[in-house]
Amino acid sequence: MDINTWVMYFLSVLVLTASPGPSALFCMTRAVSSGTLGGFIAALGSLMAITLILTLSFTGLGVLIATSELAFTLVKYLGAAYLVYLGVQSFRSKADNLAKVEVNSSNKRLLTDNFFQGFIVGASNPKAIVFFTALFPQFINPNGSLLSQYSIFAITFMLLELSWLMFYVVLGVKSSNWLYRNNRMRLFNRLTGSVFISAGTLLSLSNRG
Repeated sequence: MDINTWVMYFLSVLVLTASPGPSALFCMTRAVSSGTLGGFIAALGSLMAITLILTLSFTGLGVLIATSELAFTLVKYLGAAYLVYLGVQSFRSKADNLAKVEVNSSNKRLLTDNFFQGFIVGASNPKAIVFFTALFPQFINPNGSLLSQYSIFAITFMLLELSWLMFYVVLGVKSSNWLYRNNRMRLFNRLTGSVFISAGTLLSLSNRG
């Protein structure tokens, strides 16, 4: 892969990963409630899901999913339902009952929950499959090593995606003490709940185009 091709790919993925979405918001909320480790584990779950989508798209399986109306619709509605569920849970949270739980390596249940939920949020948008399926043919050199090209594509994406997710994790950690004072968590829960529900609603109305 020549440097010009990589730079163009880098810029394309930078725009994709820099755009805040449900995964970034989820990682930030996990960091607010369970600290840096909790947010980091959620980010890893989301990263694994998106990397899996990238891999499917690169190998060609993504084409089958992207062109299947049934598969696209199923993933779309399941993802939308989960985002709305997260929004409703956020709305139902009682600010006066919340207590910040700093997750550590011994709290395996919370770590597992954060990872699994991060994975579900990361995998909830079927349009990512469409995006990667349309993106890769523009950069793949059919005469070159597909394995080396995949490695470069995947590593570049993972580093950028994880960097942005960790930015939101740090943002959540830094703002957590301020949010837990003077009932600000109630407003935070309402705002994040509204964003999740809106994201789920928009996803349910989206199409492959």
